[in-house]
Amino acid sequence: MRLITVAGSPSVGKTSVILRASEILRQEGLKVGIAKFDSLSTSDDKLYAQKSFPVAVGLAGALCPDHYFVSNVEDCMAWGQRQELDILISESAGLCNRCSPHIGGVMAVCVVDALAGVHTPKKIGPMLRLADLVVITKGDIVSQVEREVFAYQTRLANPGARALFCNGITGQGAADLARAIHQAPETDVLEGARLRFPMPAAVCPYCVGETAIGETHQRGNVKKMRFNDRSEAA
Repeated sequence: MRLITVAGSPSVGKTSVILRASEILRQEGLKVGIAKFDSLSTSDDKLYAQKSFPVAVGLAGALCPDHYFVSNVEDCMAWGQRQELDILISESAGLCNRCSPHIGGVMAVCVVDALAGVHTPKKIGPMLRLADLVVITKGDIVSQVEREVFAYQTRLANPGARALFCNGITGQGAADLARAIHQAPETDVLEGARLRFPMPAAVCPYCVGETAIGETHQRGNVKKMRFNDRSEAA
């Protein structure tokens, strides 16, 4: 079975491009399933079910979606094997730009939105910089110049990744994504595999339910800002 991790910020079009690519893969005789991770709620599983794709859903709730993903992805693998899938696509929750849901030896896809601005790629951390493939959505809404600049900035952020445009509504570009997924390496087991980059730290009191504000309540991994109070006036 091939495991594919697909990650991206909220509302960039992850589900749409996964659906388009999965339909093409199914036409090629492959059985595709999706493990959908989200934070508080999701209706994306209904979209997959409408297209008759096997789908499992995990909601992180109060936990960091990335930490929740790592704690459950091995069980998702076992579920996919029981379903006798050829390809299991793990769709992340809409993640912050610091998140890192990619695994060594497992094909990693980052979905970005061309509407977010041409400087967005350099603001995204390991989720984009360590991906194998970057899928750019909503390119039909911006100008040709903006598309080219956005793709250029994406290549600067991750020179080793292939970047392609995909339209989740029309399906344009989905065949290229499906072809890349089809050529991904197989994943037998995840035990002993390693993340490509450490997760964001989660060891402060607010991680475990603290709501009070003030230095007396701030313990553990706390990072403070530095301010320059010198006047800039002449």
